[in-house]
Amino acid sequence: MSGLLAVVCVRDGILPAGGAEAVAECNGAVLLVGSGVSAAAAALAGVAHDVVAWEADGFAPGAWAAALAPHVESAQVVVLPASPDGRDLAPRLAAALGRPMLAGALRIRPDGAELSRWGGLALEDVHVGGPFVATLQPGVRGAVTPSGPPPSLRLIEPEHGPAVADAVTVGVLPPDVATMDLAEAPRILGGGAGLDGAERFALLAEVATALDASMGATRVITDRGWVSHSRQIGTTGVVVAPRLYVAFGVSGAVQHTSGLGQPEIVISVNTDPACPMMQLADVPIVADANATLDELGARLGLRDGTP
Repeated sequence: MSGLLAVVCVRDGILPAGGAEAVAECNGAVLLVGSGVSAAAAALAGVAHDVVAWEADGFAPGAWAAALAPHVESAQVVVLPASPDGRDLAPRLAAALGRPMLAGALRIRPDGAELSRWGGLALEDVHVGGPFVATLQPGVRGAVTPSGPPPSLRLIEPEHGPAVADAVTVGVLPPDVATMDLAEAPRILGGGAGLDGAERFALLAEVATALDASMGATRVITDRGWVSHSRQIGTTGVVVAPRLYVAFGVSGAVQHTSGLGQPEIVISVNTDPACPMMQLADVPIVADANATLDELGARLGLRDGTP
């Protein structure tokens, strides 16, 4: 068997969050499936080398898994990004191949993976005595910047086997920034211990929605029960990769900043100009995070700016 192979689902030529990271994890070996695979392959310039791709309409994870299994079975480890489509296809592909499925990997080895468990509260090192399928958490490798010539592209047309039970797509809705997976969010407003209560985080969520961004928080906030654990950013929560991150009252503990990926722009509001988050920021603002959030809420016409 050969080594690692990434399988990445594509919609309209756009790679999902973590797609380029999964390809990099597999040393550039990738099979693309979905619509617009040629555009997606071009977006992997400098990351992938030889790209195998299947132009397929819609999204049918059961049928795709059955058709793709013969094309990926030679790989010892098959890696998919833990994007929504990747999480749907991966277990079906594992079943079609008769392999164990390792979900939520932070690192992948030829003999196993380090997995995030219990919502990120625990890490489990799993060893596998043979081939397996894994999903890789977006953001864990950091940003992968494509550069260089486009990779070569070879199109395939897998044979469809007998009909399988499958999901039926009723419709595709645009993501709701208030509820979307933080790992997929391009803009995030995060709050830390510098914000003084649960109501302040409710205001932060309203401000984020008004700015077409998602709301996140640090672990100390989720431990207090002010925000659900699904909104926790960091290596013990959700590893994110936004283009813009605005931090309100976040000191910048390493567990938090290690889970931020590499945002293009970081803005930090804090009274301590020497804290790690302010040192990391492209735009550090020395101010009280509560007062700043209130003023921003007022300017957006939310609750008169008061929590």
